[in-house]
Amino acid sequence: MKRYYDPWVARIRSLLRAAQGRPVALVVLLGLSLINLSSEWPSDIPRPAVVGELDEALPDSFKTARQLLFDQYQRRFPRVPTAQPVTIVEIDEETLATVGQWPWPRNRLANLVDAIAALKPLAIGLDIYMPEPDQTSPDKVAANLPNTAADLAAGLRALPSHEAVLASSLRAAPTILGAAALDHDVFAASTDLRSAPILVHGSDPLDHVQRFDFVLASLPELQAAAHGQAMLSVSLEQGVVRHIPLIMGLRDKLVPSLPMEMLRLATDSAAIDVYADTSGVQAVGVADVQVPTQPGGDIWLHFASIRSTLNRYVSARDLLQGTVDPERIRGKLVLVGLTGSGVTDMRTTALGELVPGIEIQAQVIETIVEGRFLRRPTWLKWAESAFIMAFGLLIIWYVPRPRSRFALFLRAVPKASTVLGVFLHLLNVVCCFFIFVRLGLLVDAASIFIILSAVMGCFFARTLHQVVEQSRTEATNRIN
Repeated sequence: MKRYYDPWVARIRSLLRAAQGRPVALVVLLGLSLINLSSEWPSDIPRPAVVGELDEALPDSFKTARQLLFDQYQRRFPRVPTAQPVTIVEIDEETLATVGQWPWPRNRLANLVDAIAALKPLAIGLDIYMPEPDQTSPDKVAANLPNTAADLAAGLRALPSHEAVLASSLRAAPTILGAAALDHDVFAASTDLRSAPILVHGSDPLDHVQRFDFVLASLPELQAAAHGQAMLSVSLEQGVVRHIPLIMGLRDKLVPSLPMEMLRLATDSAAIDVYADTSGVQAVGVADVQVPTQPGGDIWLHFASIRSTLNRYVSARDLLQGTVDPERIRGKLVLVGLTGSGVTDMRTTALGELVPGIEIQAQVIETIVEGRFLRRPTWLKWAESAFIMAFGLLIIWYVPRPRSRFALFLRAVPKASTVLGVFLHLLNVVCCFFIFVRLGLLVDAASIFIILSAVMGCFFARTLHQVVEQSRTEATNRIN
């Protein structure tokens, strides 16, 4: 075993000795910088094939550290809501116990829509999709009756279907229906969605946004009655929601997310505006509001703790019973969703909290209304890379010089290198966190730390090797 490793050890020693370790440090700097870029390649230049292969070979190289760092930013400085434009009408466990188990007959859901509409909200978004007919509808019940109940069956068929009742309620109120985005075909899925137009200013962004082939939407009768349709989708990274798409692609068509469609209807706008160039989406707007986005048409969401948003929830049971303060609904953007145990989709946020999916949609609207966005623009990625290269090259040029003040200082105070390294890395994190708090920019301090530490490690490895060799020489001399 010793003989097998001896050639490799000799090669490593020779590399560390060559030019005082600078070539090895330079290779480490360039290699790690390329891996870092491949994990988040800027969209303003074409992605080389070698970069794509490198990202596939090392999919979580820097991405995981970057995401965990950004999560820590938010946990140390969560968003504190300054406004409450959204009210969530939750179909909670108390509602299910009082009104009945889910799914409800469509006429019962129509009663809830009517109760909300009576209190004059700006818009009503239903985080609910209904792709199949209601089997409790009078005509469906009539079809299952025996021949001996022909008169009863005829009377039931004369009644309006539950779909017709709900469609009437949707038509009379400012309502939006949600639809589930799918990558694969399932029963009752379709390839199109009735949605408001999206006006593109600049280049076509379809190739940059998140695209789906299928959608699980409500019945055409219900879609035609509602005043808007929207896709319900969140981006999960290792099970955590960090950014939300504002627009998506359904095959060759751009479709809006629920928050943007809610704002479009509330402002009585005819369309949603998308501003894009060759690098992707730059902003998504409605009326006089423009939201800066990532090139994929998504935004990094600055989460507020669920503890600070609990007062936005109203039980559907209380609303149906008429015991809700009208001011909690009037002039609000109202989201209707399921929060009862066993019937809701729970999501983990960057704060580490498990919240209902409808809460995330509400936080997106709240963030847009407040105008408090998190951003990671393309220029910031290039600025980080430039800083890493500049500081790394400075280390490679200066640190190995045997007569530099730095080298003389380290010889005089050996432990100073550790103290200095810790101080510089803490300064890096503090500066990046300050930029996050003041400007809302997500600066990747993790990659800066990892790459520059690896470069410095090359020289520490060389120094350690020299110390070991010197110790061996001294020991040999004492023995002789």
